[in-house]
Amino acid sequence: MPFSQVSLAAVAHVDAPIAVSSAELCAPLENTMSRLGLRADLLASASGVQSRRWWQPGVQPSQAATWAAEKALAASGVDRSRIGVLINTSVCRDFVEPSTACLVHGNLGLPATCLNFDLGNACLAFMNGMDLAGHLIERGVVEFALIVDGEGSRYVQEQTVSRLAKEDATLAEFQAQFATLTLGSGGAAMVLGRRGLVPDGHRLFGSVSRAATQHSGLCKGQVDKMETDAKTLLFAGLELAGQTWAAAQAELGWRAEALDECVLHQVSGTHTASLCRALGLDMAKVLAIYPEFGNIGPASVPIVLSKAAEAGRIQPGGRVALMGIGSGLNCSMAEVLW
Repeated sequence: MPFSQVSLAAVAHVDAPIAVSSAELCAPLENTMSRLGLRADLLASASGVQSRRWWQPGVQPSQAATWAAEKALAASGVDRSRIGVLINTSVCRDFVEPSTACLVHGNLGLPATCLNFDLGNACLAFMNGMDLAGHLIERGVVEFALIVDGEGSRYVQEQTVSRLAKEDATLAEFQAQFATLTLGSGGAAMVLGRRGLVPDGHRLFGSVSRAATQHSGLCKGQVDKMETDAKTLLFAGLELAGQTWAAAQAELGWRAEALDECVLHQVSGTHTASLCRALGLDMAKVLAIYPEFGNIGPASVPIVLSKAAEAGRIQPGGRVALMGIGSGLNCSMAEVLW
């Protein structure tokens, strides 16, 4: 469903402060990689991820999401008493229950009338949150919506390195858990509102989505372990992205040359380059953050959008394409008129 009444009032991000290079992360794996016949620089050379960020010990997803939300609210100029729904979309969670959303809601002091809940869909959840919030605004259920996300890769990466450093770690185990080492940490938030109430906003036209759930077993994650069939996932993801792109062409009128900025969920250098080739996208229109920040999960798309806006890459009137793929597999593409 296209939107006619939804505007993006503000988007913001918070970078985790501790930079961890791929060489540092893999240092404890030197013996394992040598025994398995793997190059010491495999992580950086194969993925293009030179570094990623970690939070300080003890920082929770709700805190990262709250910090980003405070920035987005301040930038939007919207009084928090007018937020009608808060949607948390992070893969990482403080607890199984209560929801991370309710923690962020309390941290922000949002009104009792503000709906709040978690929405989970792997790396696609933030875009799903935008779509759901857009429908609520379009139908007049709420005037303003706040979508938040806080991700932290430190614990799962420390646990993965500890496992793979053992003398009995196999090549199959290393390959299955390799993608875990590309993950990153960060926080993101976005305020959406009804067009007439956001005079300086950026119009959200809507989104298209496609699913290929026959591939749901290609990436499985727990709080301390993630196993991925990276090669098969890449090919399946590209096929699904092509199907979603065709839907965006039909429903949103997309042509690669007409898009001014392409905001991608970035998994790795190989993934980003392959997606651009498959869809005919100009790499110059993509702000690549994966070399420094890695794969920040569902926070990736809003963080890239926020960084692109800060860098002055997006001019008024520019057509901005948002594209995400999440384990499952699911894919969404949306357009913002800046």
